[in-house]
Amino acid sequence: MKKTGLVALFFIIFNSGCDAQMKALPKIESGVSYELAQQRKNLLSEIQYELNLKIPENKSEKISGTEALTFNYKKQNEAPLQIDFKEESSSLISVSVNGQMLQPVLEKEHIIIDAKYLKSGPNQVDITFFAGNGALNRRDGYLYALFVPDRARTMFPCFDQPNLKAKYSLTLTIPEKWSAIANGKLKETTIQKGNKTLQFNQSDLLPTYLFSFAAGDFKNFTEKISEQDSRMLYRETDSVKIKSSMDSIFTLYRNALAYYEKWTGIRHPFQKHGMVVIPDFQFGGMEHPGAILFQNSTLFLDHNATQNQLNNRSNLIAHEVAHLWFGDMVTMDWFNDVWMKEVFANFMADKSTGASSDKSVYDLKFLTTHFPAAYGVDRTLGANPIRQVLDNLQNAGMMYGPVIYNKAPIMMRQLELLTGEENFRKGVSEYLRKYAYNNASWPDLITILDKHTPKDLQSWNKVWVNDPGRPVIDYEVKYKDSKIEDFIISQHPEYGKEQKSWPQEFQISLFYPDKVEKINVKLSGREEVISELKGKAKPLFILLNSSGIGYGMFKTDKGIMTGFSLVKDPINRASAYISLYENMLSGSEVTPLELLHFLSGQLAKENTELNLRLITGYISTIYWEFLPENQRLKESENIENLLWKALQAQAAKNNKKILFDGYQGIFQSKSAYDNLYTIWKSQTPPQDVSLNDEDFTGLALSLSLRNSNNNDLLQEQLTRIKNPDRVNRFKIIMKAASSDQKVRDDFFNNLIQKENRTNESAVGAALGYLHHPLRQHTSIHYLPKTLDLLQEIQKTGDIFFPDNWLRSTLSLYQNPKAFEIVNQFLSQHPDYNSILKNKILQATDNLRRAQNLVK
Repeated sequence: MKKTGLVALFFIIFNSGCDAQMKALPKIESGVSYELAQQRKNLLSEIQYELNLKIPENKSEKISGTEALTFNYKKQNEAPLQIDFKEESSSLISVSVNGQMLQPVLEKEHIIIDAKYLKSGPNQVDITFFAGNGALNRRDGYLYALFVPDRARTMFPCFDQPNLKAKYSLTLTIPEKWSAIANGKLKETTIQKGNKTLQFNQSDLLPTYLFSFAAGDFKNFTEKISEQDSRMLYRETDSVKIKSSMDSIFTLYRNALAYYEKWTGIRHPFQKHGMVVIPDFQFGGMEHPGAILFQNSTLFLDHNATQNQLNNRSNLIAHEVAHLWFGDMVTMDWFNDVWMKEVFANFMADKSTGASSDKSVYDLKFLTTHFPAAYGVDRTLGANPIRQVLDNLQNAGMMYGPVIYNKAPIMMRQLELLTGEENFRKGVSEYLRKYAYNNASWPDLITILDKHTPKDLQSWNKVWVNDPGRPVIDYEVKYKDSKIEDFIISQHPEYGKEQKSWPQEFQISLFYPDKVEKINVKLSGREEVISELKGKAKPLFILLNSSGIGYGMFKTDKGIMTGFSLVKDPINRASAYISLYENMLSGSEVTPLELLHFLSGQLAKENTELNLRLITGYISTIYWEFLPENQRLKESENIENLLWKALQAQAAKNNKKILFDGYQGIFQSKSAYDNLYTIWKSQTPPQDVSLNDEDFTGLALSLSLRNSNNNDLLQEQLTRIKNPDRVNRFKIIMKAASSDQKVRDDFFNNLIQKENRTNESAVGAALGYLHHPLRQHTSIHYLPKTLDLLQEIQKTGDIFFPDNWLRSTLSLYQNPKAFEIVNQFLSQHPDYNSILKNKILQATDNLRRAQNLVK
């Protein structure tokens, strides 16, 4: 019998003293505390919302609403009931309970219902209110509801916690020319006096964060999914993109759906399919059943889309469809386990998209997608574990980040290797069936998987899931008579003194002039002798983690750079590029300039698209973040020439496009400026390089950073843009890119007002231009205020905006003064929110490393 201490530990932390909590009733405080959530879960059931909203066309006009909230209640004492509503008291018009009108009481984001008005059994609360705009994302001509993780309470009164699932009956009154979509099927439409009223069927059982709708001046497209007419709402105006994308979008959706139904053994669990494609969407997508939101720029591609763009689209669609089972049908009990829905969505998306491709293609995509992004957080002093502690849902948005989207799928792949693929599938299927339309936690899943494997998952879980950070994996080799006598692998944590190890599998490759020897390793302890290598001939060089499935900073033989022509396998090359870069960041084995020269030399030789994109990204990062300015200027023209020559030498159009993007991102010489200006002005790209309207917009912005009087250039580009949503986006960004310091100052100062940050995608992009290295001598003075605003950004913005705010601002700095500003801010705020502090440390990790690497 195996130990079940993991499950016991969870319940000690989160559920012990539950009876005591019920006796010591939750206090009234902002947000939704864990104590309040537990109390309400014990008291409430059979929740239903009937909502009627009147939405005017003008986004400045208020949305009026009525709500009938019904539920069963276990009345245990005279404690008041708290209904969440994070709005001003003036937005709460009237409240009645079981037919009795009350004086509305709104205290610390909760409507307070005195116990004397409630009864055991069925209750109904009727509320008249003005809907809050914070999570309704009202734009010119449309809106969309985005309530994750705890923002439903900013729009309407509700029990805003994931384990109080409910059914929603929605009626919308909107301008007659608008369209709308919701979780439920459209039941009835009536038109009167320039407006139309849409009544939707009652939804399936959903938590508040998955209730959603969109309404506006959208185009409609209908196609069959699972023999149902399934609608898409969209605003894209590029007919080429629409024509080349629609079939692919629906085919990818249907393929993902079929894969998950087969893999889980459970048919699609909701009443309908539906999609809304949003311009400047702040996420990639959001998984509302029947009304999945997607980012326009990811979904609609022209016929010249790169492999990376195609991969992003297929992954995004597969990710959101996976959520229908993982997160929507089975929902985490509390948002400390939000990572569970995201890891399964990403992991299953990789599986489903990989099922239709060669395994090597799948492995390369998995490696280049997840590992660099995971390392980008896990190597930092602010690294967070996959599973975090959460005391109040108002902090739930800070749970999100690359660790749950990228490290967690790597962890899940290692778990699948540990348990065996079929045992893993059986365990997950059992978990889905047991908790269908209900809530579950990570320990619930581990308990089930534990029955399907003899392995000890408890110690494995601690280091992979509950602890932050990654291992440093080293090796020592001894030779005798040109043969390997001993080969020892060791591992230790990157930070801290705790002795621990990461059980995992990876591969070691020994490279010879005429062959490659590969050995699979299962590393379970802190040190392991690889006996299979004893007696092997001395290789030219050794590559740890050559298959790219191992996780950590792997010691890399510097000799690989001189013998790189022997590395024929694209996965081996990708793993080597990643390991060389990680070793450079740690200050071992290779310097930034050495790696820059090596990677630049690979530009014409590397013909695998995903690898070429990987190394051009590394070149840009090293160039801007780890070379001093005088060295950048010295290297600039040589790198420009190498990129341009490689563009001519590469045969594949997608590779040419990647190299063109790299060239325009790095150039500084006048000759390169003139070359690119001619391309932009004439709208004539280089031979076999395809540029669309958005590419020319990006080129105009790149040119504007090198132009001391760029107003005419930016104004001309503005007149070229025809899509109204892209016009609005460019108007925001062009202020940050302006050569006029006053315009830039005004742009930044206006961000202090919440209403000027509503288009978070555009603001994030604009900050990248405002703080570009070519502008940092005048933008560094924005940094103190940027940090001061962070807590306000977290309170008012969506889940990814705090991280976007920091990275768009700070990630390209190497200036010691910027490092001093960050350290001064942290030292002046010793009690700063620990999760936000970690995000600052994550965003400034390269700035910290640059203090030692930039010489």
